[in-house]
Amino acid sequence: MSIGSEPAFAIRPQLSDDVARYVRRRIFDGTFAAGEYLRLDQLAAEVGISVTPVREALLTLRAEGLLDQHPRRGFMVVAVTARDIADVAGVQAYVGGELAARAAENVTDEQLAALTAIQDDLEKAYDGADLERTVRLNHDYHRMINVVADAPKLAHVMSTITRYAPESVFPTLEGWPRQSIHDHRRVLAALGRRDPREARSAMAEHFAVGVAPLVEHLLARGVIAAD
Repeated sequence: MSIGSEPAFAIRPQLSDDVARYVRRRIFDGTFAAGEYLRLDQLAAEVGISVTPVREALLTLRAEGLLDQHPRRGFMVVAVTARDIADVAGVQAYVGGELAARAAENVTDEQLAALTAIQDDLEKAYDGADLERTVRLNHDYHRMINVVADAPKLAHVMSTITRYAPESVFPTLEGWPRQSIHDHRRVLAALGRRDPREARSAMAEHFAVGVAPLVEHLLARGVIAAD
Protein backbone atom coordinates (compact mmCIF):
# COMPACT_ATOMS: atom_id res chain seq x y z
CA MET A 1 0.00 0.00 0.00
CA SER A 2 1.56 3.29 -1.05
CA ILE A 3 1.42 6.50 0.94
CA GLY A 4 3.37 8.44 -1.65
CA SER A 5 0.46 10.79 -2.36
CA GLU A 6 0.12 11.69 1.33
CA PRO A 7 2.08 14.39 3.20
CA ALA A 8 5.32 13.16 4.73
CA PHE A 9 4.78 11.24 7.95
CA ALA A 10 6.02 13.55 10.70
CA ILE A 11 8.09 11.82 13.34
CA ARG A 12 7.72 13.60 16.68
CA PRO A 13 8.31 12.46 20.27
CA GLN A 14 4.86 10.85 20.68
CA LEU A 15 5.21 8.33 17.88
CA SER A 16 2.30 6.19 18.98
CA ASP A 17 -0.03 9.23 18.89
CA ASP A 18 1.11 9.99 15.36
CA VAL A 19 0.53 6.41 14.26
CA ALA A 20 -2.91 6.36 15.88
CA ARG A 21 -3.82 9.54 14.04
CA TYR A 22 -2.51 8.07 10.78
CA VAL A 23 -4.48 4.83 11.14
CA ARG A 24 -7.61 6.64 12.31
CA ARG A 25 -7.55 8.75 9.18
CA ARG A 26 -7.07 5.70 6.97
CA ILE A 27 -10.07 4.05 8.57
CA PHE A 28 -12.28 7.05 7.87
CA ASP A 29 -11.09 7.56 4.30
CA GLY A 30 -11.75 3.89 3.52
CA THR A 31 -8.15 2.82 3.00
CA PHE A 32 -8.42 0.41 5.90
CA ALA A 33 -11.81 -1.23 5.43
CA ALA A 34 -14.00 -2.87 8.06
CA GLY A 35 -12.93 -6.48 8.58
CA GLU A 36 -9.38 -5.87 7.35
CA TYR A 37 -6.49 -7.03 9.54
CA LEU A 38 -3.62 -4.60 10.09
CA ARG A 39 -0.15 -6.12 10.15
CA LEU A 40 2.27 -4.54 12.59
CA ASP A 41 5.35 -5.10 10.45
CA GLN A 42 3.73 -3.76 7.29
CA LEU A 43 2.37 -0.68 9.02
CA ALA A 44 5.71 -0.01 10.70
CA ALA A 45 7.44 -0.23 7.33
CA GLU A 46 4.96 2.18 5.76
CA VAL A 47 5.59 4.92 8.30
CA GLY A 48 9.28 4.12 8.73
CA ILE A 49 9.40 3.34 12.44
CA SER A 50 9.75 0.34 14.73
CA VAL A 51 6.93 -2.04 15.60
CA THR A 52 6.66 -0.96 19.26
CA PRO A 53 4.96 2.46 18.77
CA VAL A 54 2.74 0.90 16.10
CA ARG A 55 1.55 -1.73 18.58
CA GLU A 56 0.91 1.00 21.19
CA ALA A 57 -1.12 2.97 18.65
CA LEU A 58 -3.24 -0.01 17.68
CA LEU A 59 -3.92 -0.76 21.34
CA THR A 60 -5.11 2.83 21.72
CA LEU A 61 -7.44 2.44 18.75
CA ARG A 62 -8.71 -0.82 20.20
CA ALA A 63 -9.59 1.07 23.39
CA GLU A 64 -11.45 3.61 21.24
CA GLY A 65 -13.49 0.84 19.65
CA LEU A 66 -12.08 1.29 16.14
CA LEU A 67 -10.14 -1.99 16.20
CA ASP A 68 -10.63 -5.48 17.62
CA GLN A 69 -7.70 -7.64 18.69
CA HIS A 70 -7.85 -11.31 17.75
CA PRO A 71 -5.38 -13.88 19.11
CA ARG A 72 -2.83 -14.97 16.51
CA ARG A 73 -4.51 -12.81 13.84
CA GLY A 74 -3.82 -9.29 15.01
CA PHE A 75 -5.92 -6.12 14.89
CA MET A 76 -9.07 -5.99 12.80
CA VAL A 77 -10.86 -2.80 11.69
CA VAL A 78 -14.32 -2.54 13.26
CA ALA A 79 -17.27 -1.29 11.22
CA VAL A 80 -18.41 2.25 12.03
CA THR A 81 -22.12 2.99 11.72
CA ALA A 82 -24.19 6.05 10.96
CA ARG A 83 -25.43 5.92 14.53
CA ASP A 84 -21.82 6.08 15.77
CA ILE A 85 -21.29 9.27 13.77
CA ALA A 86 -24.49 10.82 15.10
CA ASP A 87 -23.65 9.84 18.68
CA VAL A 88 -20.23 11.49 18.48
CA ALA A 89 -21.72 14.65 16.99
CA GLY A 90 -24.35 14.75 19.73
CA VAL A 91 -21.71 14.71 22.45
CA GLN A 92 -19.66 17.32 20.58
CA ALA A 93 -22.72 19.55 20.24
CA TYR A 94 -23.51 19.41 23.94
CA VAL A 95 -19.99 19.77 25.31
CA GLY A 96 -18.84 22.16 22.59
CA GLY A 97 -21.89 24.34 23.16
CA GLU A 98 -21.14 24.60 26.86
CA LEU A 99 -17.49 25.43 26.19
CA ALA A 100 -18.50 28.17 23.74
CA ALA A 101 -20.95 29.61 26.28
CA ARG A 102 -18.22 29.80 28.91
CA ALA A 103 -15.82 31.28 26.40
CA ALA A 104 -18.33 34.06 25.71
CA GLU A 105 -18.22 34.95 29.40
CA ASN A 106 -14.41 34.94 29.58
CA VAL A 107 -13.11 36.13 26.21
CA THR A 108 -10.92 39.23 26.10
CA ASP A 109 -10.60 41.60 23.17
CA GLU A 110 -7.10 40.23 22.51
CA GLN A 111 -8.32 36.64 22.47
CA LEU A 112 -11.19 37.55 20.18
CA ALA A 113 -8.77 39.23 17.78
CA ALA A 114 -6.51 36.16 17.79
CA LEU A 115 -9.47 33.86 17.17
CA THR A 116 -10.66 36.05 14.32
CA ALA A 117 -7.17 35.91 12.78
CA ILE A 118 -7.25 32.10 12.92
CA GLN A 119 -10.63 32.14 11.17
CA ASP A 120 -9.32 34.52 8.50
CA ASP A 121 -6.44 32.13 7.82
CA LEU A 122 -8.83 29.16 7.75
CA GLU A 123 -10.95 30.81 5.08
CA LYS A 124 -7.84 31.47 2.98
CA ALA A 125 -6.90 27.81 3.34
CA TYR A 126 -10.37 26.80 2.15
CA ASP A 127 -9.95 29.10 -0.87
CA GLY A 128 -6.62 27.46 -1.63
CA ALA A 129 -8.00 23.93 -1.21
CA ASP A 130 -5.21 23.24 1.29
CA LEU A 131 -6.59 20.21 3.14
CA GLU A 132 -3.86 19.80 5.74
CA ARG A 133 -3.91 23.50 6.60
CA THR A 134 -7.70 23.64 6.88
CA VAL A 135 -7.72 20.68 9.26
CA ARG A 136 -5.01 22.24 11.42
CA LEU A 137 -6.56 25.71 11.50
CA ASN A 138 -10.01 24.33 12.22
CA HIS A 139 -8.49 22.44 15.14
CA ASP A 140 -6.75 25.64 16.31
CA TYR A 141 -10.04 27.58 16.16
CA HIS A 142 -11.93 25.11 18.33
CA ARG A 143 -9.00 24.54 20.67
CA MET A 144 -8.67 28.25 21.38
CA ILE A 145 -12.36 28.52 22.27
CA ASN A 146 -11.94 25.57 24.60
CA VAL A 147 -8.92 27.20 26.26
CA VAL A 148 -10.74 30.52 26.69
CA ALA A 149 -13.65 28.62 28.29
CA ASP A 150 -11.31 27.76 31.18
CA ALA A 151 -13.05 24.44 31.83
CA PRO A 152 -10.21 21.89 31.59
CA LYS A 153 -12.31 18.82 32.37
CA LEU A 154 -14.87 19.68 29.70
CA ALA A 155 -12.07 20.48 27.26
CA HIS A 156 -10.52 17.08 27.97
CA VAL A 157 -13.84 15.34 27.28
CA MET A 158 -14.11 17.29 24.03
CA SER A 159 -10.59 16.36 23.01
CA THR A 160 -11.30 12.69 23.67
CA ILE A 161 -14.57 12.52 21.74
CA THR A 162 -13.11 14.47 18.81
CA ARG A 163 -10.78 11.53 18.11
CA TYR A 164 -13.84 9.68 16.82
CA ALA A 165 -14.76 12.47 14.38
CA PRO A 166 -13.18 12.22 10.90
CA GLU A 167 -11.96 15.83 10.87
CA SER A 168 -10.00 15.39 7.65
CA VAL A 169 -13.15 14.40 5.75
CA PHE A 170 -15.17 17.55 6.45
CA PRO A 171 -13.24 19.92 4.14
CA THR A 172 -13.93 17.53 1.25
CA LEU A 173 -17.72 17.54 1.73
CA GLU A 174 -19.75 19.40 -0.88
CA GLY A 175 -20.67 22.81 0.53
CA TRP A 176 -18.94 22.27 3.88
CA PRO A 177 -16.40 25.13 3.62
CA ARG A 178 -19.25 27.59 3.11
CA GLN A 179 -21.25 26.06 5.98
CA SER A 180 -18.23 26.02 8.28
CA ILE A 181 -17.39 29.64 7.57
CA HIS A 182 -20.98 30.70 8.27
CA ASP A 183 -21.05 28.75 11.55
CA HIS A 184 -17.65 29.94 12.75
CA ARG A 185 -18.50 33.56 12.02
CA ARG A 186 -21.77 33.16 13.91
CA VAL A 187 -19.87 31.86 16.94
CA LEU A 188 -17.39 34.73 16.67
CA ALA A 189 -20.24 37.24 16.59
CA ALA A 190 -21.75 35.70 19.73
CA LEU A 191 -18.39 35.81 21.48
CA GLY A 192 -17.97 39.43 20.46
CA ARG A 193 -21.32 40.28 22.06
CA ARG A 194 -20.38 38.22 25.14
CA ASP A 195 -23.62 36.32 24.59
CA PRO A 196 -23.29 32.82 26.13
CA ARG A 197 -26.75 31.66 25.06
CA GLU A 198 -26.15 32.46 21.39
CA ALA A 199 -22.60 31.08 21.53
CA ARG A 200 -23.91 27.80 22.92
CA SER A 201 -26.63 27.56 20.27
CA ALA A 202 -24.32 28.47 17.39
CA MET A 203 -21.64 25.97 18.37
CA ALA A 204 -24.10 23.14 19.04
CA GLU A 205 -25.77 23.65 15.67
CA HIS A 206 -22.37 23.74 13.98
CA PHE A 207 -21.63 20.20 15.15
CA ALA A 208 -25.16 18.92 14.52
CA VAL A 209 -25.49 20.20 10.96
CA GLY A 210 -22.51 18.18 9.73
CA VAL A 211 -23.97 14.77 10.58
CA ALA A 212 -26.18 14.23 7.52
CA PRO A 213 -23.65 15.21 4.82
CA LEU A 214 -20.87 13.32 6.60
CA VAL A 215 -22.93 10.13 6.87
CA GLU A 216 -23.97 10.42 3.23
CA HIS A 217 -20.36 10.86 2.16
CA LEU A 218 -19.08 7.92 4.21
CA LEU A 219 -21.93 5.64 3.16
CA ALA A 220 -21.29 6.41 -0.51
CA ARG A 221 -17.68 5.35 -0.09
CA GLY A 222 -18.41 2.23 1.89
CA VAL A 223 -16.57 3.53 4.94
CA ILE A 224 -19.49 3.07 7.33
CA ALA A 225 -22.24 0.49 7.51
CA ALA A 226 -25.90 1.48 7.65
CA ASP A 227 -27.68 0.73 10.93
